[in-house]
Amino acid sequence: MTVQQTAPVAPRWDAVVLGGGDPGDPFAAAHGVAIKTQVPLAGRPMALYVLRALRACPQVGRVAYVGPVPKGGEALVDLRVTDHGTLIGNLEVGVDALRLPEGQHGAGAPERDAHTTRRRVMVITADIPLITAAMLSEVLLAAPNAGLVYPIVRKEDCERAYPGVKRTYARLKDGTFTGGNLFLIDAALVGLFLPRLREVLVARKQPFRLAALIGPLVLLRLLAGQLSIAQLEERVGRILGVRAQALVTPHAAIGTDIDKEADLELARRFLVAQG
Repeated sequence: MTVQQTAPVAPRWDAVVLGGGDPGDPFAAAHGVAIKTQVPLAGRPMALYVLRALRACPQVGRVAYVGPVPKGGEALVDLRVTDHGTLIGNLEVGVDALRLPEGQHGAGAPERDAHTTRRRVMVITADIPLITAAMLSEVLLAAPNAGLVYPIVRKEDCERAYPGVKRTYARLKDGTFTGGNLFLIDAALVGLFLPRLREVLVARKQPFRLAALIGPLVLLRLLAGQLSIAQLEERVGRILGVRAQALVTPHAAIGTDIDKEADLELARRFLVAQG
């Protein structure tokens, strides 16, 4: 008798799109729009490219959009959420908007894969228009089962994909990386690590306070490029109180946000070249 094997069910993720912005942003004003994510790129708001990629990604379920939904994107959004003005605030209200009452199942409930009973959420900014559904699929399928997963991209991959691109990089023992503009979280743990994450963000421009949080020796090793990815994961996990893991991805689009004219021109050139 032949036993027919059932293909594993692909994990399903909810998505929170951070589409708000500073109404006084000079970059947005120069293009005649209220916020950066509405800046036109090849005739469409840049945020629309992100929404289309999400909807074409088979691993993505519901989409909550925080901020004004871009023109043409209304049908691509399940939940509209008011911009609360800060990264942490928007992350919190976006995840809360996706939260279902305990025990609710059936139509509209996010699917669960065979290996986990926890709901997971992808948080993504709306200013990375070069992202594609295939890139998102690869990241989501490769994501480890950690409370916080942060994709990072090697400098050489960024420069290979987009020659001349200007990014902010961190030098580690494993290489030189830029951070992605999306991260993956266990929704059940948001309330646990958000207060600590808020504290880290407040301290990021106060060296002594940041050193107290991270540890002065660890901070010095980080600045000197003597910290490994594994050591950084351990320290971040200890600070936030969750298991944290970096995910090295070759997809430069994940680390390429648009916040100045040079970035916009690069994206235009790339889209034209892709046809």
